[in-house]
Amino acid sequence: MKTTTNLKFIAVASMMLLFNFSLFAQNANRPQYMSVTTNHWNMDKDDFSMSDWKALEKEYLQKVVSKNEHVTSASFYTHLFSPDNTEVLYVQTYPSWEAMDKAAKRSAELEKQAWPDDKARANFFKKRNDYFAAYHSDEIYAPIDGAKLLPADNTKDLVLYVRKTYFTFPEDGSQKEFDEMRADNFAKVLSKNEYIKGYYPNVHAWGSDKTEFIEAFFVDSLCDMEKMFDKNGELISQAWPRDSGMERGKKWGKYFTGKHGDAAYTLIAELSK
Repeated sequence: MKTTTNLKFIAVASMMLLFNFSLFAQNANRPQYMSVTTNHWNMDKDDFSMSDWKALEKEYLQKVVSKNEHVTSASFYTHLFSPDNTEVLYVQTYPSWEAMDKAAKRSAELEKQAWPDDKARANFFKKRNDYFAAYHSDEIYAPIDGAKLLPADNTKDLVLYVRKTYFTFPEDGSQKEFDEMRADNFAKVLSKNEYIKGYYPNVHAWGSDKTEFIEAFFVDSLCDMEKMFDKNGELISQAWPRDSGMERGKKWGKYFTGKHGDAAYTLIAELSK
């Protein structure tokens, strides 16, 4: 690929991110950044107890995370189906980029307040960290407009279905066309699908792949996830019947590579802020 083409792709990618940020800024109730930490269970831990782990995380949530004003929300997700059954996702959202740095510093302060005795604090974190392997990975995403929000008082464990697709940034495409199609799909399909309890679209902000487009769907169960797919198909056929659907599919498809990945996790509601 020629260098000039690469530069055009980068320019379009930057334009998309900036445009989405400007739209997002209109909704002050939504966070602007989301960090996703992928942890892995310590498979060598002989005395593993899910209830004990939840108790440790609940204590940390109550004493630190819930009191951290720089963290908008936080939640844990355990593996249902994905390439790695040891995965445990931890997600935090923030009102700004600066808040991420402030959140880390504030957590350190709250930890010392919660466990003022150095020995007691070290013992707590040793027990907490012992549930996970030493390695983990981090990504930062930017939430964009077009979300279907979960109720703020949700107390039910839900299934999180994550679909990851990859932008191509076509030269014959436009931000206007892409956003109009995405808004149309939300209005005619996603917002009308009763099986979708929550929907959150996100784009890459910092990490290994700037082409990532992450969509998070919350449903009540794995059975409802299947029903969600079927209902989406029905609504799409109703909104764009026959040839209009094929034409729209071609337009939409040019913005993506055609490759996608799927995974499902369980939201642990009791460990959520």
